[in-house]
Amino acid sequence: MIKKKYIYNYFILFLSLHLIVWTIVPSITNLNLPLDTIEALAWGSNLEWGFNKHPPLSAFAAQIFYQIFGNQDWAYYFLSQLFVITAFWFVWTLSKKIFKDQFYSLLSVFLLEGIYFYNFTTPEFNVNICQLPFWAMTCYYFWQSLEEDKIKNWILLGVFAGFGFLSKYLFIYLLISMAILTIYYAITKKNFSRKYFISTIFFIILITPHLIWLKDNNYITVTYALNRTGLDSSDLLSHLFLPIIFLGKQIGIITPFLFMVYLLIKKFKTKIKLGDKKLLFLLSITILPIILITATSLLAGIKIRTMWMTPFYLFFGTLFLYLFKSQINLKKIKKFYIMFCLLFFLSPVVYSYVSVTNKYKRTDYPGNEIAYLVQKKWDKNFTNQISIIVGDEWYGGNLSYHLNSRPKWFNRIKNLDKINLEGGVIYTGNPTILKKVCPGVYGTIKPIGICMIGVR
Repeated sequence: MIKKKYIYNYFILFLSLHLIVWTIVPSITNLNLPLDTIEALAWGSNLEWGFNKHPPLSAFAAQIFYQIFGNQDWAYYFLSQLFVITAFWFVWTLSKKIFKDQFYSLLSVFLLEGIYFYNFTTPEFNVNICQLPFWAMTCYYFWQSLEEDKIKNWILLGVFAGFGFLSKYLFIYLLISMAILTIYYAITKKNFSRKYFISTIFFIILITPHLIWLKDNNYITVTYALNRTGLDSSDLLSHLFLPIIFLGKQIGIITPFLFMVYLLIKKFKTKIKLGDKKLLFLLSITILPIILITATSLLAGIKIRTMWMTPFYLFFGTLFLYLFKSQINLKKIKKFYIMFCLLFFLSPVVYSYVSVTNKYKRTDYPGNEIAYLVQKKWDKNFTNQISIIVGDEWYGGNLSYHLNSRPKWFNRIKNLDKINLEGGVIYTGNPTILKKVCPGVYGTIKPIGICMIGVR
């Protein structure tokens, strides 16, 4: 067992190593940033209050880092890990409130190494990673609000809930779960703080610009999300099989986590008291969101994609330790630490092996090389700089990121006659189609067609 005075030091060491390892490993094994990170950077080049797939916060974060670091790949792996370890920090902080003991707080975070959402997939900064700190902070300030009922806590709850929703719409499942618990307390215990409405006001203020954008853009992100679920092709069997498949995958995701729990517990025996305030709270932020999203799949017959569940398990370690705290076997703690260390160091090794040996993946795309060739061709034909890239998020987004002029990305431009050609425009897309409609200098570079319009 770790001596009490060293527990905090071990926690900081864990955060530091996680940050360093998962920044360095993808930086040296990948030739190009992953798809979702390139998407966030593409959106960030032309900031709006929403984009064709998601709300805007991941793009805002990526663009802030671009303003600081430019097109340095390591910076965006670093960005992703900052979001992850911030989430870990609030898991640790909330767990201390629950257990009043740093040892169990440390175990709560260590257990997360058994869920690959928090190691293997973290190099790819995307909307799922973007949710993590806000999910953890929202849970923390929800607990603080229930416990202390201070205006500061309710304000911060609303603010971080707003940031979470602006990361990804699925954040709503956590918010609904918290609302259900609040209503339960109001009905059963006649305990309802009017300060709850302060959280709601701050939440609405934060998300209003996005809602206005959403209305002005024909709810394009909602349409995209529904299409991803396969709602349009749902049939009677979908209502049964899709939830079963979803739950089966979730069991697979948390199997290493469950094995780590097994190494800690003498007997899986516990007394569940629904009057236990801490237990009700933990169930509301862990199990209830999963029940709600499973019910959505069951009732609507839609597919819930595995990666969408990234933030849902943040407090699973806290919940299981709270349930079986009295059954923790300190004689087996060494086996737990060995398993933790094995997962901690094995994950980046496996990641490196896959990255180096698998040559048919996005992170092998020669984005920088293509940008160099495009710039060379542009300089040969035009005198002005490239300011606009039109194309999909991958091909167009890579050019926007790798070109030093940092052109704005558009997935489409409706009024082509109104474009300021002096600004410099490049269209990317299917070579066969693009060649037929191209009004400027046409060329093919690697797999994409390039059409350039500029000033000679």
